[in-house]
Amino acid sequence: MGVRRSNRDVLRPEASNDRLIYALGVNLLLGIIGTLLLLRWMRVRFGTPPAASCGFGGPLRTAASTVAAIFLGLASYYGQGAPSTHPVVSTNAFAQAFVVSVAEVLVCWSLVGATVEAVLQPRLGRGPVFAAAVVAAVVFGLYHFAHSAPFNTRAMVVLLAVVGLVTGLFFFVSRDALGTAVFHNFLGTFGVTQALEEAGALAALEVLQPPLVGTALTTAVALLVGYRWVRRPV
Repeated sequence: MGVRRSNRDVLRPEASNDRLIYALGVNLLLGIIGTLLLLRWMRVRFGTPPAASCGFGGPLRTAASTVAAIFLGLASYYGQGAPSTHPVVSTNAFAQAFVVSVAEVLVCWSLVGATVEAVLQPRLGRGPVFAAAVVAAVVFGLYHFAHSAPFNTRAMVVLLAVVGLVTGLFFFVSRDALGTAVFHNFLGTFGVTQALEEAGALAALEVLQPPLVGTALTTAVALLVGYRWVRRPV
């Protein structure tokens, strides 16, 4: 019950302190930094998955993937019928979701997806990419049972697993963690703004919230540092 109650607090736009604690404690420390450390340990201990396979390639790939993610993400957000076109609302929602999106991408695709692919590669040739995409999407859907309503219902989990296939397509084509996180975050931004619109709470995001923006920037820095950490020769 305590976890569910704290999750409800996190999704309330006015609960900035609770949201900050949740974002930093759960997503940044465990989901992001913990996964980066685990990927590094796996590479040192087992030599797999390769850094490029789990989304940590060179800077040109990252730059190109991020630019593509912005264009595709904006097209997706507005193409679905953006719940809000207010620039500050969109900025706050994007910033609020970003730390969660990065954690989801690292756990579901960089770690689980790339590991499944690496394990099956010797046996199935090209088949592991499809298998890895499906497994990562299912894990992504199940991941949301730890979230608050309406994202932790069975119907939503199934829907989000399908959404995860779209993110997986971007990940396995781009092979870049940051680009995938940016693209995925536009999908998350749509979900957040839609949920807040239905709750009549969008107005709470019409003023720029420095804690949200600061958390997003901290997340981006942690991920970029992670690139160097994961890519270091073993």
